[in-house]
Amino acid sequence: MSHTTEPLRTGVVGVGYLGRFHAQKYAALSDAALVGVVDVDSARAAAVAAECQTRALADYRDLFGQVDCVSIAVPTQWHYAVARDFLLHDIDVLVEKPLTATGSEGRELVEIAAQRNRILQVGHLERFNPALRSLTGILTAPRFIECHRVAPFVERGTDVDVVRDLMIHDLDVILSLVRSPVASMEAFGVPVLTKEPDIANARLRFASGCVANITASRVALKRERKMRLFQLDTYIVVDYGEHRIRICRRDPTPQEGSLPNITYEEREVGGEDALEEEIRAFLRAVRDHSQPIVSGQDGLQALEVAEQIVGCLEVP
Repeated sequence: MSHTTEPLRTGVVGVGYLGRFHAQKYAALSDAALVGVVDVDSARAAAVAAECQTRALADYRDLFGQVDCVSIAVPTQWHYAVARDFLLHDIDVLVEKPLTATGSEGRELVEIAAQRNRILQVGHLERFNPALRSLTGILTAPRFIECHRVAPFVERGTDVDVVRDLMIHDLDVILSLVRSPVASMEAFGVPVLTKEPDIANARLRFASGCVANITASRVALKRERKMRLFQLDTYIVVDYGEHRIRICRRDPTPQEGSLPNITYEEREVGGEDALEEEIRAFLRAVRDHSQPIVSGQDGLQALEVAEQIVGCLEVP
């Protein structure tokens, strides 16, 4: 007898720029059934619902009892309240980054998910970037990491400072690679177009001895997302945007009396759809009731470090 699995009933709360993409992915996947989309802008909700052949709802609470899991892509200030309500109704949640507006809200959300035995995944999309995933087996013990994430100004995302808007992507990635507590930090930031810092630099020193230097700007002339990693015998450049990594290795057996040779390799890594991979991973975690690749605890850790950076920012 063939065994068939029913599609998971899904919904999306907040169908602005990012939420619309979530709705499109759920609508296209065979193991998901998009029950409805919600937005405070009824015209936007109706347009996305029509595009994805689903229902437009005015209140997210109308999804209670109708869905197994949801994506939440509302403004950051509402992440806690909306995600909490779904978790308390035993609905699994994928919430966009940052997890919440504050660390205290994030801690409560992680506790609620644990108490209710629900899946809480955070939308740190870079973890699903094929360029980053290709580091498995190459990166072993990073000693120095340098990140640049800069982009031209857009109003989307300016409900938070540049640390929680852009830098938090790199914080999450670095924390997942280094896996050591932050021992000390210093940071500097400048507001340019908003009241919050629009350019920031942070230098983190980890208990392991690794140092990370991270720059984020949302007032740059062009977009760049790069990470450079140094370890004892290898230098790696990850270009997220171009889906490419460059690897320089030192020859482990140099000839006596001469400097070691350096080998150079460049890899194009597949241009997979990172958002689709993220949503597929979420659906797998929901179906298997397994630990998500980017858990609520991961999102909380990145948010808490971001908060510490904001707290010690020197702003002229």
